[in-house]
Parts: sequence; structure tokens; C-alpha cells
Amino acid sequence: MYKSVSPQEAVKAIKSNDRVYIQAGAAPPRSLINAMVERSDELRNVEVCHLHIEGPAPYADIKLKDSFHVNSFFLGANVRHTIKAGNGSYTPVFLSELPILFKRNIIDIDVILIQVSPPDKHGYCSLGVTVMATVAAIENASHVIAQVNPQMPRTHGDGIIHISELDSFVEVDEPIYEIQIPEISEVEQKIGNHIAELIDDRSTLQMGIGNIPNAVLNNLDNHKDLGIHSEMISDGVVDLILKDVINGNYKGINPGRSMATFLLGSRKLYDYVDDNPFLEMRTADYVNDVSIIRQNPKMVAINSAVEVDLSGQVCADSIGTRLYSGVGGQMDFIRGASLSEGGKAIIAMPSQTYKGVSKIVPYLKTGAGVVTTRANVHYIVTEYGAANLYGKTLKQRQKALIEIAHPNHREAIDRAHFKGVCI
Repeated sequence: MYKSVSPQEAVKAIKSNDRVYIQAGAAPPRSLINAMVERSDELRNVEVCHLHIEGPAPYADIKLKDSFHVNSFFLGANVRHTIKAGNGSYTPVFLSELPILFKRNIIDIDVILIQVSPPDKHGYCSLGVTVMATVAAIENASHVIAQVNPQMPRTHGDGIIHISELDSFVEVDEPIYEIQIPEISEVEQKIGNHIAELIDDRSTLQMGIGNIPNAVLNNLDNHKDLGIHSEMISDGVVDLILKDVINGNYKGINPGRSMATFLLGSRKLYDYVDDNPFLEMRTADYVNDVSIIRQNPKMVAINSAVEVDLSGQVCADSIGTRLYSGVGGQMDFIRGASLSEGGKAIIAMPSQTYKGVSKIVPYLKTGAGVVTTRANVHYIVTEYGAANLYGKTLKQRQKALIEIAHPNHREAIDRAHFKGVCI
């Protein structure tokens, strides 16, 4: 009844001036993307929009600027250059609200490109490792094209779509994108130690990807009855689940289950979540909803920053005027953890960059974007300790932050702040 077509046949549905949405994270359907780019000579002014995606983004080549314009809701390294080159735009939005932009037709989708698991005996496919705003985009899109891949894990939750909802699909058998976490450095391990000390038994955790979250997880073996309610899950949680450190028994909402809206890791993670009801993949407007997050007692949100000023303002999406990433879900979880009974909102970062530039600064760089405001911030953690800024005056914050800055910069930061001059 349902018959696959070639990628080239499937993407004929894309027309000039269309808006195309691509499933994000580790799920972008590369065969469909490549087939779309092959049509660049006959397409004009196609807007390609997405959150961060893994792998190549060939439509972002400046040579194809007449054919494709990139609209990023979260910038990755593969499309970051488009902002300066002029063939890309950035739309700031909380991850919790991106589905709303589609549901309310604020942003209409002409064609969506997705990747799903093969249908089960009832004809239902799974969006696998990435749900986020994909469900809302599918419901909004005029035409749905899928890449059906047996290597996409079948996950439970909101990302279930019947094959009849696909306007066309192609069949491939190829690995989905994986990432490997580098070896944890001494600085990252110290940060992980400090954060682990802030985490009580029966806490529920949200954390992103990278070495610092994994350093935290490495220090939680002796904790008990932890839960996961996080926009993202990576490899580090698997061993803790298998050891029953993470079981979700004391979560305030969706107890006994781990919650995420996208997954990004190695095959170890993907194999673990395949057809595993312990993990529920829900849409971003649910997972990142502050009113949902706050229902978990002892909610701990762990996020990162580019730089933090002495008043507690957190820049997380730009380096001065240079756009680097996006708003994402940081504020969703900072606010949710803040309102949770016994919750803790944590911003974690090394005290300085690998070039030796302090990440705690008297004033943010000109043009820097404030993602978390000084009124929302609680803990700032570096390898030199944890500073709790919540309820503190500006003067108290200054002292606490200087104490966890790198020793090489403390005197200069204090002096520059006193003089009212940014260093």
C-alpha cells in the first residue's frame, strides 16, 4: 500500500520560495538533504530552517546563496558562518516556545524533512532521537517527506507518526550521527566535583552535552534515587540508570521514567533507548515547560555560559556581537529549577578560556546577549568553587564571583570593576 521512492523523486515537492524545516540533532535525513541540494540550479530563495543539526549542511554553502537561505533557531558550527556571509539568519526563541511558533502559524512550513524508524506491524514509525519541535512542524507542514532508517532507534512518547501521515518516504540503511565525548580534563573534573556536592539524593537533573555534564555524572555513583527531566540526554546517564542511581522514583511528574526531547551520543545510548519504555521522548513545549519542570522537587538545572559579569548576567549565545549558538532551553530550566521546591539552578564553566581569557568579567562584551538575567541566576560554578548569588546584593555578588575567578585575573577584574572600565 505504501511505496518508497528515490530521494530525488521525494524532494521534487520542494519549490522555489518554499520554507523547508529539517529535523534537528542527530536525526537530519542526509539523503534527502543531499537530494535537495542537487536541485540547487533549479531552486531559488528556499528558506531552510532548523535547530542545531549534526553533520554537513551543504545548503549553507555561500555559493548556493541564491538557492538557499538558512534560518537557524540555534546555531551550530556547520551554519554559523552564514550570519556573517549573508546567506543566513538567526531567530531567537526559547526551545519551549518553538513548537508554538508552528502551532500558531507564526512560522508556516511548506515541506518538512524527517528521519524515522521503520513502521511497526501497525504502521507506526518513531521520530527516534529527536522530537523537540518536529511534531508541531509536521502538523503545520503542507508536505512531509521521511527517510525511513532501521538504524533509527524506536523511542516511546510523543514522537510516533503513522506511515499514512507521510506524503512520501525513502528507505535507507545508514548510521545516524554519533558523538564521542573527549577525555575529561582536570579543570572539568573539579567543576564536576563541585556540582556533584550541590546535588542531593532524590534530585531530578537537567544537563546538556559535553565534558562538564559528564564530569558531574562521573561523581554521582554514591547518590541515590535521582531522576532525569532534561531537554537532552547523552551517554553519561546510561551507566547510572543501570546502577539504579537514576530511577526517577521521586520525581514530582512522570515518576519512574526519564524524560527528554532529544538524544545525542554514541551507539551505546541509541541501543539502550531503543524500544525502552523507561525513556519518554516528549515535545519541547512539554519537557521545557516551566510549569512542568517546577513540579519536580529538588530540580537541578546545569547549563553553561560564554561569560558572566559581576552582577550575575549570563551571556550564553554570543561572543560579543558574534552569534555563536542560541537561546535554547537554558532559561526554561533555570526558571523551572528556581521555582522547584529545593531546586538549584546552576551555570557551570571553566574560569578562563583555553587562551587564558577570563570568563568572569566586570562587564559583558559590547553586543553580548543576556540569556539568563541577573535576577534569575542562582549558582555560578568554576573549578575554584560555587558562588550562590541568589538573594545577594550586587556588592556581595562581586565578591563571591571574584573568589571563583581564575587567580590570574582576580585583581584585574576587581580593579576594572571599581574604575567602571571593562578589561
